This record gives sequence, structure tokens and C-alpha cells, in this order.
Amino acid sequence: MDAVLGKLPPQKNENVLVGFDKADDAGVYRIAPDLALVQTVDFFTPIVDDPFTYGEIAAANSLSDVYAMGGKPISALSIVAFPGKGETEILEQILLGGLSKMEEAGCAVIGGHSVADEELKFGYAVTGTIHPARVLSNASARAGDALLLTKRLGTGVIATALKKGKASEESVAAAIDSMKSLNRAACETLARLGTSSSGAVHSITDITGFGMLGHAREMAVASEVTIELDHSRVAALPGALDAIRQGFIPGGLKNNREFASCSVSVSENVAAEIESLLYDPQTSGGLLIALSSSAAAEAEAALREAGVPVAIVGRVITRGEHAIVVV
Repeated sequence: MDAVLGKLPPQKNENVLVGFDKADDAGVYRIAPDLALVQTVDFFTPIVDDPFTYGEIAAANSLSDVYAMGGKPISALSIVAFPGKGETEILEQILLGGLSKMEEAGCAVIGGHSVADEELKFGYAVTGTIHPARVLSNASARAGDALLLTKRLGTGVIATALKKGKASEESVAAAIDSMKSLNRAACETLARLGTSSSGAVHSITDITGFGMLGHAREMAVASEVTIELDHSRVAALPGALDAIRQGFIPGGLKNNREFASCSVSVSENVAAEIESLLYDPQTSGGLLIALSSSAAAEAEAALREAGVPVAIVGRVITRGEHAIVVV
């Protein structure tokens, strides 16, 4: 997709604050001097068996890109691909699960579109609002910033182990709980610290399909900096490292490694399973936050008080040979 988008002509519209050329989490369009829309779309095939839970995860995942830009989701359109002969009770449960998370986010579902497809898919196109001066682009990280990461990694490898019938109940439950959790509390907590050029928080991206290193690379390249990650500070979901050791490697992890590894330098003391974890594609993952180092401890404490799992996992430094350095 990136190769195709790169061939498209640039858009000349002063109201497009963040477009598809930025490789950012969502698009941002200004509609007034003090108001802009944040727009995103995401859908995927089932990652769990229970339809209600699948709907919850799909909704949380779709909302995440709005939160990653610092926005407030206000409305959503559902996207459904469902087998023509499928059981309508299953579809009802998927929609109910998604609606429950949208209501939790204060986001109104106002319509949608469905097609008949033998491969089930579900998600949302979400619209949010934000002040144009408070947009948190992934291109705004600064040398000297600290890096915080919310949520633990490993949903991809755990889901792969689950498909093979080899995931423990503990690891599956922890992964589902993480994927169902909205990034709303993190977004709202960070907003109170001040965002964009005038505040402590400079840049955010959510960790989803490209994995920790893929999304960190996008932030580093867009911001023209190097991101240094301390592998010992990155938390894994229960059972994630065991799944990697047992060879439950999703295709997305391999693709992420192939795409991003040329931009990554990994220290010799980093175990192979930890390096793989950093490439693991996440569903409804956490936020990678670049903010003033002087505010990092305050932000970490505030996020923990809000019930958000978080750790300071690295720093932003002047651009070096590699976009990412794992120590």
C-alpha cells in the first residue's frame, strides 16, 4: 500500500492537516479555525471465537487511531462482510459487542454498510474532533523526549498459539482484556498534561499491525530522529514469550521484520524472543508516547492512577545511522 500511495499526486488543500502521505494513524481535516475532524477506518477478520468479544475488539481497535491523534471520537459507521448463509445471531452478537465499546467511548454509531462475503470481516470508520493546534502527529517527536508505552505486547503470537490450540487460558484472557481496553483513559490523561508544540506531550502513535518496531520506525522517520528502546522495560503479555519460543509466529511478524529490520539496530544482549516480540503485530495495542523528559515521571504516575498499564521504555535521540536502536 505504501508503494502505491507514494505514486499518487500530493493534495493541495490547506485544510488537510494530516493526509495519507504522512503514514500517520488517522487523517485530520480542519473545518474551522478551532475545530478539525479526525478520520480513520479499520476492519479485520475474527481474532477470537466469541462473536461479542470480536465486536468489542474490533471497535476498540477502530477507535484507537483517533485517540492516537489526541482526538475525541464522536461518530462511527460500521463495516460488515458476512457470509450470505451465515447465522444472523452471530452477526447480532458482533454488532452488540462493537456497540458496547462505542457507547463506552461516547461515540455514536450512526449507520454503516454490509456486503456478502464468505470471509467474515468487521470494523468501523470513525470520526473524531480535535483542536487544530493540538493534533498529535507521529512527526513531532523531539530529541531529548522520553518514550512511554501503554499496554503489553504479544497479542499476535498469542492469537497464533490459540489457533493451534496451544495457548493457555491465562494468556488468552490477558490478551483479550488488553485488546478490549480502550485507549481513552490514556488519551484523556495525556490531554491534561498539555499536548502538541505548547505542551509536554509531543507525539503519539498506536501500536497495531506493524508491531512496536514498525510503528516506532514510522515515528522516527517522520520526526527525523532515532528512537532508542530499552528492551528490559517493554512488558510482554503472559505466555507471549513462550508462544514465540514454541514457534507460533504469525505471518505479520515475519512481514514486519522483513520491512523494518533494515532500520533497526539490536544489541547483542537482546534475546531472540524479545526481538521477535518487538515485531509482533498487535490488535488494539497501546500507545507509544514521546513527551518532554521532565514530564515523563508525572505522566507515568498519572497514567497508572488512571488504571493504564504504562512504562518508560526509552528515549528520543538525535538521528543516527538507524531509525531504531534496541539496547
